[in-house]
Amino acid sequence: MGSPCELKLSGDPALCQQVAADCQHEAMRFETQYSRFTTNSITAKINAAAGESVVPIDVECRAILEYAGVCWTLSDGLFDITSGVLRRVWTKDRTQLPTSAELRPILALIDWRKVEISDAGVRLGVSGMEIDLGGVVKEYAADALAQRIRLAGIESGVVNLGGDIFCVGKNPEGMPWRIGIKDPDGSGAIAQVGIANAGLATSGGYERYIDIEGERFSHLLNPATGMPVKSLASVSVIAEQSVVAGSIATIALLKGQAAGLRWLRALECPFLAIDASGKFCTRSGQEGDAGPGSDLDQKFTRLTSIKPN
Repeated sequence: MGSPCELKLSGDPALCQQVAADCQHEAMRFETQYSRFTTNSITAKINAAAGESVVPIDVECRAILEYAGVCWTLSDGLFDITSGVLRRVWTKDRTQLPTSAELRPILALIDWRKVEISDAGVRLGVSGMEIDLGGVVKEYAADALAQRIRLAGIESGVVNLGGDIFCVGKNPEGMPWRIGIKDPDGSGAIAQVGIANAGLATSGGYERYIDIEGERFSHLLNPATGMPVKSLASVSVIAEQSVVAGSIATIALLKGQAAGLRWLRALECPFLAIDASGKFCTRSGQEGDAGPGSDLDQKFTRLTSIKPN
């Protein structure tokens, strides 16, 4: 999935080995089915048929696409899985900002409303359009693997797909799993939080970016302008599902710092947002306190003692 993946299971060793192998196989299925980097994935087939034929899809793919549509609505169009075509302009070797003339033909290909979903399948309404499910599928896969772990009878484990995390039950000591939050301005953890039976996702522009004329630009792009979003350094969200946590975190970043924080504070889930200066922002507005969890201490704690120099 283009990122480090990790699985931790606690229980009978033989069962854990069996479930780990099953989860690895399932993770590879998601990669094969939805990657845009291969020619035989459903994503590649949909993109290749843009502006032409309808591509049949299964129930799972339709559910993922429809969820992407919900995210588009909740974000006022900022979360748009058709915006991946902007990578044609924002290449790694860019040395100057793109001009409006460069962006105009690409922006014409971005519009979730032109993704036609029906019982027959899915069709992209304009030739050259693409979908990129990378912002949804990895989190969805984390939830799917967690479900397989539970159904197998394992009550303690962690699924970590490139930072999209689901914690099954509590750790072997009977405590919430302690999860570190990466320092957006360093290599270590800047905070930690205890989680059990919940998902955690972090979104930020600190790992994927482009430097142009001494200025760093995030990989998160506004689908209306084609330009990088200037926002919070990172947002971490806890929710009942990893896919929900991930989409909330991404939408908050896409909205920009002020609007993103207002939106986050209107929701029920705990979050930790870190601005460019390293300041913590939470639902309560108090540094280091994300507000009460359900039956857990879902509070983000600053780790000043281990922050890298």
